[in-house]
Amino acid sequence: MEQYKQEFIEFMIDCNVLKFGDFTLKSGRKSPFFMNAGAYVTGSQLMKLGEYYAQAIYKDYGADFDVLFGPAYKGIPLSVATCIAFSRLYDKEIRYCSNRKEAKDHGDAGILLGSPIKDGDRVVVIEDVTTSGKSMEETIPILRAQGDVDIIGLEVSLNRCERGKGEKGALDEIRELYGFETNAIVTMKEVVEYLYNREYKGRIVIDDQLKRAIDAYYEIYGVK
Repeated sequence: MEQYKQEFIEFMIDCNVLKFGDFTLKSGRKSPFFMNAGAYVTGSQLMKLGEYYAQAIYKDYGADFDVLFGPAYKGIPLSVATCIAFSRLYDKEIRYCSNRKEAKDHGDAGILLGSPIKDGDRVVVIEDVTTSGKSMEETIPILRAQGDVDIIGLEVSLNRCERGKGEKGALDEIRELYGFETNAIVTMKEVVEYLYNREYKGRIVIDDQLKRAIDAYYEIYGVK
């Protein structure tokens, strides 16, 4: 496994973003692990997170795009932090854009925050994690309503490696449905591989009992 992936896994643990236990997801699935990008709360955490995303996006899509779109709400700080990191690391000015949950009718009116999106813009979408692909059902119409834009890809921090609405993985379903690439900084399989029975800062994060719970979850929701 690449060094940056190991570092990112440890970073998620250190920031209390990746948790293990008993969780009910928005999809209704009961999961032994949960990833919450809302737990990145300090300046240094957001700076480092933006760097991880920028490096992953550069590796997956290069720098030939114009706008980084972060769906509300968690995508807003993700897009801002990553645009800042992209400018610093690659000397490329990428515009950030996000949506409001409700359109504003005064001042900076409309449904979008940040940069407007116009015909010909090449857009990368940034999210924390995708389980069922439901967020894309809301995001893609918003983007396409802005004009003739080219959505070149989606970057998430964690691929949960589970089915979306059918038998395929959520990221694979998005790729097939919308016709753009989907990538993640790290996959849950890589997380388990790296942390299982490994001592990290004086404790075993994924022990035998938790590994059995994760395996049981994937028996139900894993990609066949």
